[in-house]
Amino acid sequence: MNQIKVGTKTIGYSVEYRERKTLGIKVMPDSSVVVVAPVHANQPEIQKKVKEKGRWILQQQSFFDSFQPGTPSRQFISGETHLYLGRQYKLRIEKGPANAVKLYRGQLVVSSANTKDVQQLLNEWYRERAKTVISDLFSQLLLNHKAFSKYAPILRIQKMNNRWGSCTPTGKIIINSELIKAPKVCIEYILLHELCHLAYPNHNKKFYNYLSTYMSDWSDVKNRLEKIMS
Repeated sequence: MNQIKVGTKTIGYSVEYRERKTLGIKVMPDSSVVVVAPVHANQPEIQKKVKEKGRWILQQQSFFDSFQPGTPSRQFISGETHLYLGRQYKLRIEKGPANAVKLYRGQLVVSSANTKDVQQLLNEWYRERAKTVISDLFSQLLLNHKAFSKYAPILRIQKMNNRWGSCTPTGKIIINSELIKAPKVCIEYILLHELCHLAYPNHNKKFYNYLSTYMSDWSDVKNRLEKIMS
């Protein structure tokens, strides 16, 4: 295991040498970092590349760490980080006469007269944002892909324990509200996946071919979500 300092953080990484021309960096779901390097690459070259990508590596690690089962439960205190649409925001709690939650300069600001209400306020904010953002994406997909409109799908957003979404035989698309914490492309993938089930209920070749016509790189997004959920 190799290490390099990026600011105040230390990034550990392993190196895999392969017959290739370029050097690549992968951040795995367990936050480990793998550098895939050409066989002729030397250590100074590798270290330089890791340092150049240091900020991106740390961002990816923070994203994956937030979904790990072993991540300590949130305490809802100032300085803690929370995800929204794939980005990390630091929580800032302020005392104020009115309850409010807002994003401001990379922070998630919660104003409340009683700090005991912070968790409830934040959960309610996430639910409302999920309803707005996911509903807008759903409407946009139907507008862009009119083939789905003939099924008259109905969207329902709720918290789900074991899956990101589902499609009922009656055309109801159910989406996990927790997806609001993932990047928009992940939300779009799940919406498209469930919409495609309107035409093909089963996960057969026709279904995946149909899905590919709407999102050619769906498998990359799918793998990312599956790794996050494991």
